[in-house]
Amino acid sequence: MAEYDLKLLQKKMKEALSEDRYEHTIGVMYTAESLAMRYGVDMTKAAVAGLLHDCAKCIPNAQKIKMCKKKDIEITDMEEKNPSLLHAKLGAYLAEEVYGITDPEILSAIRWHTTGKPDMSMMDIIIYMADYIEPNRDKAPNLRAIRKLCFENIEEALYQVLEGTLEYLANCPDMIDPMTKVSYDFYKWKLNK
Repeated sequence: MAEYDLKLLQKKMKEALSEDRYEHTIGVMYTAESLAMRYGVDMTKAAVAGLLHDCAKCIPNAQKIKMCKKKDIEITDMEEKNPSLLHAKLGAYLAEEVYGITDPEILSAIRWHTTGKPDMSMMDIIIYMADYIEPNRDKAPNLRAIRKLCFENIEEALYQVLEGTLEYLANCPDMIDPMTKVSYDFYKWKLNK
């Protein structure tokens, strides 16, 4: 297994992110470690994925588009309209190319932490949910119940968050990434909802 210098990665994220985004990132890192401990997933990998999940978040949107085009990273119509969504794809690329992360499990978790995808790995789910429930978050409805559920049945918590996201964005269909709907449909089927 690769060794990761978490202190160095923290330092690099502190330089790359705004103060608020860095605080969020540290919250995601610790929450991801806790969920990893609960579900028997490698805690160090979860910490790395949590630390790097938003490594491209503070890049201006026009620059995100430019970087993706230069690196042949596919941009969907939805991402063209909402370039902030590109931070997950671009973040996975930067995690590998700039921060030297080669572990496919970590890169996948970074890649899918905003939209989800069907049949996510436990690491994917942990980063998706850690991003949602970390202690600095306070706006989402039912957050207390979702936090509790994450430690009892993380796939059920994921399903409820996907469902809530689609309900929240129902009045703005232009804002719904199709992958979120596909993810929701998959977990609805998997959990027999």
